[in-house]
Order: sequence, then C-alpha cells, then structure tokens
Amino acid sequence: MDALNIQTEINTKYHFYSPSVLLQPFIKKYIVIESEDEIVNRVLPDTSLVMAFRFKGLVNYVVNDNKLNLPSLVVSGLRKTARLINYTGNSGNVLVLFKEARATSFFRQPLHELFEESVSLDNLFTKQNLTRVEDELSVAEKDGERIAAVERFLLSRLIYQKTDDLVDTAIQKIQASNGLIKVKELAGSLFISQDAFEKRFRRVVGTSPKQFSSIVRMNTVIDSGFNGQTFTDMAFDAGYFDQSHFNKDFKSFTGQSPSDYFNSPSSW
Repeated sequence: MDALNIQTEINTKYHFYSPSVLLQPFIKKYIVIESEDEIVNRVLPDTSLVMAFRFKGLVNYVVNDNKLNLPSLVVSGLRKTARLINYTGNSGNVLVLFKEARATSFFRQPLHELFEESVSLDNLFTKQNLTRVEDELSVAEKDGERIAAVERFLLSRLIYQKTDDLVDTAIQKIQASNGLIKVKELAGSLFISQDAFEKRFRRVVGTSPKQFSSIVRMNTVIDSGFNGQTFTDMAFDAGYFDQSHFNKDFKSFTGQSPSDYFNSPSSW
C-alpha cells in the first residue's frame, strides 16, 4: 500500500493511502492523521463526504471558542462553510474521503440529510458492525492494519454498485466549468426538468447542484492561489460582478478574508 508521508513542524503526521481495487470506484483516498501535540486545523468545504474513525485521543469542533466533542466513529456531510477541528495530543484518526456521488452506495439515507451535519455512525449502522471495527482499530499497530480494518467495514456495508449516470455527467460538467455553469442550463443539457434534476442530485450527492457548484468555484479560486493579481481580478475570474460579493462568499467559505487567508499557513 503506497503512502505519501508528511511531517509538520508541530509534530503532526498525515499519510495518504489509496483504496484497494474493490473500493476504488467509491473512495478517493484515506488519510491517517496522528498528532503528538494539541492542534487546530481549518477544514474548508469540499465535494467529498467524509467518514472518520478515531483510534486514539479526542477530536472536537471549535465553535465560538467552545470545544464540542465528536464521536469516535462519525460521518460528515458536505458543508458550505469552514470549520475548525481540534485534535488533542496523542490523537489518531483514519479519514475516508468518498468520491462524489459514491457514498450513496453505503447509506440508505438520502445524502442531503447529512448536509452541514456530523453524525455518529451508530445512528446509521448496527452496533455489532461498529464494535468489530473499533476492536480491530484498537489493536492495530500500523497504518496498513488500520486501513484494512476500515476497508473490511466498508465492504460489509456496501449496498449496491449502480451509479447514476445523469448525476455523474452533471458533476463532470460542473467541474469542467469550475462551478460557473447555471443550474437551469445544466438541467436543460441533460434533458430533465430543473426540479426533477435538483431532487435527484441532492439525494445522490448530498447537496443542491447550486451549492455544489459554489464549492467547486471557490475551491478553484483557492487552488489557483494568489499570484499577485488583485482581488478584484480574482473575483471577476471566479464569475463575480463585484469584489464585495466575492469577499463575503470567500469569508463564509474559509472563515477569513482573502488577504488573511492567503497570508496564513496552509491547512491540510
């Protein structure tokens, strides 16, 4: 199993792993995060639903300077705003990042019900299945063993493998346009009414096509980085008509103004 290993200056290691062949159609990657020190990481909205398995320590949301405990096994839906995650010292977690529109193969619930939510897995799966993976993670000593335990759990919960080709095509069109395509235009290109398209997209992807496009658009801005252009030019390139609207959306998305964000250390 291949991994990219990174050591930060604050004694936090995070390793990226590829899924096995059976799970490659559904999973983008796994991330194993281990921190010796207590840290806070800024997590930006993304198009991937995330499942987390904590094998040591604690993890909290930071909300208005308060720390809210997260369950040891949790799934987080798509979000439209940034969040701060606090990792205690000597903590360890396995994160599963699903491919767009593929998490539905593991959940019977419509994925839009998870939007802006982090839900304990014991609300979605049987205690027997969860106890097994928790026990396996508690005795695992290496990342390969941890990933194998998580994959056994995922394979046991795989409901079906059929994909929604129409939604897949919509996702490709949104990504190709960097999130700038209009929903009405998108539905028309797929020969489906806008109302029917939006309901189908929300159920499979976990949010509306408009919100998904917004996530893609802002992540395109951030991935492009700050290359010396003015923020006004950056706003126009992202399809905004004025900088004030861009600044408002950017701060909602990242929790920081454009200038503060691009002058801050990178998040994971």
